[in-house]
Amino acid sequence: QVQLVESGGGLVQAGGSLRLSCVASGRSFGTSSVGWFRQAPGKEREFVAAINWSGSMTFSVDSVKGRFTISRDNAENTAALQMDSLKPEDTAVYYCAAGGHYTGPRSDPRDYAYWGQGTQVTVSS
Repeated sequence: QVQLVESGGGLVQAGGSLRLSCVASGRSFGTSSVGWFRQAPGKEREFVAAINWSGSMTFSVDSVKGRFTISRDNAENTAALQMDSLKPEDTAVYYCAAGGHYTGPRSDPRDYAYWGQGTQVTVSS
């Protein structure tokens, strides 16, 4: 079992930055892949970025490449999503998720068994 709690969301102007944190409890976090997903009002949940269990591999959706950086610290049982150059279209509820022990990062939400409650990110123009 892994429990996840996100924090760090808020209101920011376009071009600004936010850092989302995900704190995990449970002994298996260090062997779990981690992903960040987001859901905007009226839209389906979409993949944002993922990192494999060791932190050696990351993957992100094209719309955030060069702006968002995913990271993790297994010693601290945490993961983070650094978001720079934010745009109004990044406005959404952001979710941290933990999944299985995969070699590479995973973008399919079905690969994640554990989810946080979400944190709201609002980017004003």
